[in-house]
Amino acid sequence: MPDAQTLLLLLTIAVALLFDFTNGFHDTANAIGTAVGTRAMTPRVAVAFSAVLNLVGAVVTTQLLHAEVANTVGSLVAPAGGVALSMLIAVLFGAITWNLITWRAGLPSSSSHALIGALIGMGLVVYGTGAIQWAEVYPVVIALLTSPIAGLVLAYVVTVLLLNLFRKARPSQANGAFRKLQLFSSGFVAFSHGANDAQKTMAIITLALFSSGNLGEFAVPLWVALAAALAIGLGTWAGGWRIIRTMGTRIIRMDPVHGFAAQTVAASVIQLATMWGLPVSTTQVVSGSVMGAGATRRFSAVRWGVARRIVWAWIFTIPTSAVLAAVAALTIEAGPVAVTLAVLVLGGVLLALLVRQRRRRQPSVDAVIGSMEGAAAAGEGVSPNGDARKSDRDGGRRIAAGVAAPDKSRRDGR
Repeated sequence: MPDAQTLLLLLTIAVALLFDFTNGFHDTANAIGTAVGTRAMTPRVAVAFSAVLNLVGAVVTTQLLHAEVANTVGSLVAPAGGVALSMLIAVLFGAITWNLITWRAGLPSSSSHALIGALIGMGLVVYGTGAIQWAEVYPVVIALLTSPIAGLVLAYVVTVLLLNLFRKARPSQANGAFRKLQLFSSGFVAFSHGANDAQKTMAIITLALFSSGNLGEFAVPLWVALAAALAIGLGTWAGGWRIIRTMGTRIIRMDPVHGFAAQTVAASVIQLATMWGLPVSTTQVVSGSVMGAGATRRFSAVRWGVARRIVWAWIFTIPTSAVLAAVAALTIEAGPVAVTLAVLVLGGVLLALLVRQRRRRQPSVDAVIGSMEGAAAAGEGVSPNGDARKSDRDGGRRIAAGVAAPDKSRRDGR
């Protein structure tokens, strides 16, 4: 029979894979939200497409390209005696809890911020400030803060360039071409998401193996990479439909040219960060790129009320997940009685939420998909039977008029 340490290690690995799963369905919208919103792909096809490329991206970048995001995350907290397995569970609890809270609210917050905030919160209350490797933390924080701004600015510039290049193109040809190109850009985002985000879970599992003496050095084993890739792929397949709707239609209703520009820029920023070994927020980069591409039409076209809610979720992610992980760590340190009481309280809260949810009629996945398709059709001028001719004419006019949009946006801003 396995000893207590082995059981704790297995539990840590299982909880880490659960976090990876929630990361997958929480961040599915990053890859497919804009493609679904512009009707480049149907929601179910887009989810399956994204799931496969998330898995491929996670395996390829760690095993063939040897990206070092996992090493960066694993080195943020380094106490003298190593991180206890129970403390890693506290970290994962904080990150998963925040993921579920924002998923329930339909807000595309950052799983990366949640995990890094939880690591720092746990490290501060359990091991002290000396255990935090601030030289490693500062570049990560800078990358997390600047990457969405880079996505917003670059997406704006790239979209303006594309609108200038194709302003004389026939409407049907322009929209058709960019819808096809969105297959590439959506796949690029999904691949990049798997490449960067799955490595954070690999870091936690590898840190658990290293701290428990099962690894002689901090190096991600092949089976860890495969397990993390599979978990994030399955999570993506599950699909976070609430967040997909937010990313696809609620921030702004985009034409295919805007969707292609936003996705391509976001994926490029994420890939560059992965090459540098920096963990960035895929959610923030994609959201910033969507806002930048949408703002080329006019600033008022972006639903800044929705964007404001997303920004507030970003701001609160690191401190909230840090507090959640710190509370969990202190509870674990208090002993089994405190842990038992905490589990009972959490169980009661979850039961109350489930009862409340059953009393309120919640939209099914099919209903959410239908509402997204209806919203996209309404925004594009598409008839219920799928006739996209009016959509192409209107889209062509927007492409032709897009060059003047930046000037008009300045007047709108005033």
